Amino acid sequence: MELIGLAAGLLTTSAFVPQALRTWRTGSARDFSLGLLVLLVAGNSLWMAYGALKGSAGLVAANLVTVPLTVYLLSVKLRRG
Repeated sequence: MELIGLAAGLLTTSAFVPQALRTWRTGSARDFSLGLLVLLVAGNSLWMAYGALKGSAGLVAANLVTVPLTVYLLSVKLRRG
């Protein structure tokens, strides 16, 4: 079961990488809504905490990557639009 979680985490986390790279290149997060980014940061942070409490390496690992990526996107959105 943990392998399924690791695979799911790898796929969903990987989905953020192209967006983060595009945002880095363009310097803009205009295409993202502020609400989406705030909810993603909060939700992924809670998933990471839940994974830690449950002892799920998959949840923790995926969100250790996803949270910083979404925080980066949110910070660009707040600074540059």
